[in-house]
Amino acid sequence: MPNYSPPDKTDAKGVWIFGDGTPADYPVRKSSSKLISRKRRKALMPWLFISPYLILFGLFTAFPLGFSIFLSFQEWNPVSGLSGMKFVGFENYISAYDDPWLWKSLYNTVWLAVASGVPQHLIAIPIAYLLVMALKSGLRHIYTATMFIPFITSTIAVSLIFYSIYSTQSGILNQWLLLAADAPLIGWMFAWVHDVMPLRWLGSSSLIKPAIAFVVVWKYTGFNIVIYSAGFLTVSKELYDAAKVDGCNGWQQFWHVALPMIRPFVFFALTLTIIGNLQLFEEPYVLTAGNSGGVSQSGLTASYYLYLVGWEWLEMGAAAAISWMLFLFIAIVTSLHFYFNGRKGLEGNR
Repeated sequence: MPNYSPPDKTDAKGVWIFGDGTPADYPVRKSSSKLISRKRRKALMPWLFISPYLILFGLFTAFPLGFSIFLSFQEWNPVSGLSGMKFVGFENYISAYDDPWLWKSLYNTVWLAVASGVPQHLIAIPIAYLLVMALKSGLRHIYTATMFIPFITSTIAVSLIFYSIYSTQSGILNQWLLLAADAPLIGWMFAWVHDVMPLRWLGSSSLIKPAIAFVVVWKYTGFNIVIYSAGFLTVSKELYDAAKVDGCNGWQQFWHVALPMIRPFVFFALTLTIIGNLQLFEEPYVLTAGNSGGVSQSGLTASYYLYLVGWEWLEMGAAAAISWMLFLFIAIVTSLHFYFNGRKGLEGNR
């Protein structure tokens, strides 16, 4: 009679046998627990590989975001420790909404975003077109790399250099204006200089915003030139040839052929400019010497004001609320940009 009890072990060949050495005369299934554990290991293996990213994302992204939301409903001075937190509900948001400094910083931010953003693209697009159309690849790469250098230069270093350039007494900008006013050929164009000297570029409420905007334009125009150069390189030469056959001159080829074809690149560059310019901090902070935005807070941006509330005045709850209000403002502006320009921008080369 066959033995249907479970076998005890396997022999040297791996055959299941009973305790008396009799081989099992029926197939033996593997343990279900071993199958389950193998499937579980197989399912967990992908999570094991991405666990370093998940841990870092949780520690440095998810947790700070969640904590900042929680903190925006608290009144907290970090010096007092975590035990010093006090729940205040929406009071931080209401106080920020009624804060005239916040609205002034938002006005300055929008002013600087427009004044420094629009010239970047008005300068970068024609320069990129000329680089692509007039220069060979080797020389074009040299010029493009040279114009890209300001973008990769430290913002703090650039701002410090311009801080010395804008200096009232020893700045080279005022010195150049005086030299131009005394020049025999062009002096008549700068006759007004002697009447307004010394110009206080960083000490006048009417000049500080243009001074900051110029630094931003100088630093980021090269980045946009690289983007637009890549865009113009995607335009087929056959389109230019067809335009020439139809009698288009150089300007018409640029306006009716090249520019419509790089709409996706324009859309991408504008999106980066909007998001970046609405978060300006380093340039106004350095150029105003950390003095709360300079004269009459004319150089105070929203990010700068957020820094003052959180790290100078140690009102972390209010700073968290302002940060989320700034996030909402940037999201609304970017969404409007996507709504009005997204479809045209993404369908530029179809």
